Amino acid sequence: MVRSTIFWIHLVSGVAAGLVVLMMSVTGVILTYERQILAWADRAAFPAPSPGAAKLTLEELVAAAKLHRPEFTPTTIMLRNEADAPVVLGAGRSGSLVVDPYSGEVREPGAQGLRSFFSAVTGWHRWFNATGESRATARAITGASNLAFLFLVLSGIYLWLPRMWKWAAFKARLLFNAKATTAKARDFNWHHVFGIWSAIPLAVVVATATVFSYPWANDLVYRAVGEQPPRAGGGGGGGPGGGAPRGQEPALIVQDGTAIDRLGYDALLARAAAHGEWRTLTLNIPADSNAPTVRIGIDQGNGGQPYLRHNLTLDASTGGVDSYAPFSSQTTGQKARSWMRFLHTGEALGIIGQTVAGLVSFTSILMVWTGLALAYRRLVQPLWRRRAVTTPLPREAA
Repeated sequence: MVRSTIFWIHLVSGVAAGLVVLMMSVTGVILTYERQILAWADRAAFPAPSPGAAKLTLEELVAAAKLHRPEFTPTTIMLRNEADAPVVLGAGRSGSLVVDPYSGEVREPGAQGLRSFFSAVTGWHRWFNATGESRATARAITGASNLAFLFLVLSGIYLWLPRMWKWAAFKARLLFNAKATTAKARDFNWHHVFGIWSAIPLAVVVATATVFSYPWANDLVYRAVGEQPPRAGGGGGGGPGGGAPRGQEPALIVQDGTAIDRLGYDALLARAAAHGEWRTLTLNIPADSNAPTVRIGIDQGNGGQPYLRHNLTLDASTGGVDSYAPFSSQTTGQKARSWMRFLHTGEALGIIGQTVAGLVSFTSILMVWTGLALAYRRLVQPLWRRRAVTTPLPREAA
């Protein structure tokens, strides 16, 4: 009775949310390597530096960016630990500019068509790419469908277990069956095989998405470890390079290349680089030009590994360390919430994690397809047969 009840709820949930889950799965596969593809596009926008070429100062690069787009007011400077990597100047929602550190050439971020494509795919993944007031409705639909998908994954693990606990029964659901030659047998076999092999990573991907969809799920992350959830807008321990308020760049008073009142960007980032191993440094330009400190994000990973993201605050005049906040200094709730964000994409576990997340998104496409096919045979085909039996034959003409 319990198994039958769970099965029918599983079936109805799959039919109701199937097409939305299919859309989220397809877009999830497309977004698997978005970070790497866009980074490559930015690097490919500029030629490789000539041997012995000297880099311009960051102040010169900021000035070049403002000359290129006068209304552009940068709030962050991102520097990669690669000789040929461009410097990225960010301005929050106003966008970003990419600057060649050797020539000072300023460009819009590489491959605008590619970025627009990924932006549209992300919009579809989250809310059917809806805009305006309809976005809230679309987001509610994708959130509910994702919650239904989580139930499908968890209930599917239970339903996968055969009634008879014998190796032959397990083997038929664990491995591809060469004898499954009919469409129905193949769909049944594939649905179970792909389902069980991807169940655990898929449950992680889907469960972490629930945290983004519902405030109660986000709060549950903190309450589960005995912490009070942060208030809306109060921040939750964001990583480096997070939204610094927009404002003017620091007033740098330079004479003969020496800063008088404040250290320059290069000097501050050099002190951050000397703090330890790094792959990306992100300097947050203070809104107040007289701010006594400057915050710099240190990323030792791929940008999506929260445990390798740290914050360093330096004295703007001396470069001395005002405070250092490694990932380990965050509360347990903040750490868990940071992990949730990047476990969903798999980036928290590096390129292998991204690949696994992409693969289980692909297997979920196959599970939706085979699941809907099985539901059609169970629910719809019998109706057609019954109608064919009950429809009276036409009388012969007299």
